[in-house]
Amino acid sequence: MAKSPDEMTATMIRNLQEKTGKTLPQWLKIAKASKLSRHGELTKYLKSEHGMTHGYANLIAHKALQTDAGSASSETDLVEGQYAGGKAALRPLYDALIAGVKQFGKDVEIAPKKAYVSLRRNKQFALIQPTTATRVDVGINLKGQAPNGRLEASGSFNSMVSHRVRLSDQKCVDKELFGWLKSAYDAS
Repeated sequence: MAKSPDEMTATMIRNLQEKTGKTLPQWLKIAKASKLSRHGELTKYLKSEHGMTHGYANLIAHKALQTDAGSASSETDLVEGQYAGGKAALRPLYDALIAGVKQFGKDVEIAPKKAYVSLRRNKQFALIQPTTATRVDVGINLKGQAPNGRLEASGSFNSMVSHRVRLSDQKCVDKELFGWLKSAYDAS
């Protein structure tokens, strides 16, 4: 049976010393001493300078920079942070998306990260990200489906999804969007 992201993270942390020779607190000290503040830079540093695999380097970078859900005081805080300040007006779009996606089934997992919210079933099928002060982007995994109209190729938006839909107002949260999201959910 597939493990949840939290279970996989716990397993990696348990195995960290055996696989890398250091504990999580030791790696966090090394990561902080590097003074690198961007996830990609820190991951690259840990891989190139310390011979870590991508998975462990990614884990350490998230923990050191506190960019994973487990490092926040609560998942609610992560979502609140995403829709604070100039992005506060976008919160109704997020709430409408979450309400609709929850109708797909009880197995929908809503996993907030620092910059976006991952929507999972057996694997991630979509994500919701307040990209600008005036737009929420919905990334959707619809491999094999050609982009069409507002269903764009994801491009450089996020490599974890195949498509993107840009939302600027409540009218954009419609039956067509939920149809794409449901297809991705069904395939996950």
